[in-house]
Amino acid sequence: MSDPRDLLGLTFPELSASLQGLRGAGAAAAIYRDALVRGRFVPERHGLGARAVAAWCERFRIGMPSVVELRSEPAPRGGETAKAVLAFGGSPARRAECVRIPIGARRTSLCVSTQLGCRMGCRFCETGMSGYRGDLTAAEVVSQVVWANSVGWEPGSVVFQGMGEPLDNFDAVLKALQILHDPHGLGMAQERFTVCTVGHVPGIRQLAELGWKRLNLSLSLNAPDDALRCALMPIARRWSLAEVKSAVAAYRQRRNFQLGVHYCLIPGVNDRPEHARGVAEFCAGLGRVMVQLIPYNPGSAPIARAPTADEVAAFVTRLRGHGLAVRQRITKGRSVMAACGQLGGASGPAG
Repeated sequence: MSDPRDLLGLTFPELSASLQGLRGAGAAAAIYRDALVRGRFVPERHGLGARAVAAWCERFRIGMPSVVELRSEPAPRGGETAKAVLAFGGSPARRAECVRIPIGARRTSLCVSTQLGCRMGCRFCETGMSGYRGDLTAAEVVSQVVWANSVGWEPGSVVFQGMGEPLDNFDAVLKALQILHDPHGLGMAQERFTVCTVGHVPGIRQLAELGWKRLNLSLSLNAPDDALRCALMPIARRWSLAEVKSAVAAYRQRRNFQLGVHYCLIPGVNDRPEHARGVAEFCAGLGRVMVQLIPYNPGSAPIARAPTADEVAAFVTRLRGHGLAVRQRITKGRSVMAACGQLGGASGPAG
């Protein structure tokens, strides 16, 4: 007999197609919702007899992650930034991290991982420097959201920007999006998802082919020319900025689509006036763009110091002087290695 299938890795139509001959199939909708919304698989709660319960347990299960570590720090504008180190599949070696990020006073976002480590090797990123240890399954990606709901984090949006390059694990990410969107489970709207990429050109094109008109996309740019980008981001040796720009331009799914362009500001590396001008030249012709300026967060092997507030403000002014819309990212979670570019590193003091 095959191993039980993880309900967190199935859409409801897939579950329905596998119920032939199963006792208690009429309870499928309630069981599925219980698994996705509450993170529990207890068939007997839904009026099934002992034989039907046994049949369900032979075919299905849910694989909730175990918590290895939980760290937190107060956010600058209220709320709390929290990082969970989670182990998947009952294996301590299969660890990844997700982060709860407060957005204003009432909303939160969940930054989820898609891989164990990352093979992109970005020099300013703790995860990239730690190496690649494998992909997460769709069920393991979804389980981060289900776990977050079960402990009261209840994220309003999900950002695929944790450990790993989402488009390097495209099939699992696509399946996770379909499951999270499924109205029989969590039913999250497309606009509540953002896929963040370092510029994986084939993956961007595949994402565009889905035709999800409300799905958000963000690009991690970090350098406005190929030479500097290659020095910071090895992926730039595979796909030039011209190829990346062509792919994100073709992604536009709706008239009011706004591309997120993330720029990690590293003092003495990519913060000169010509760099700001280059960012503007890259963004020209891409329609609505919001530059998210992210102050560099030093990790365990820093390549620079964190920028000062004045240095960040000066670069924001330069970008705006070139007509760009800019949002300065407020640093959250740096003391517990939960900030951008710090996942997979040593944690700070317990929260």
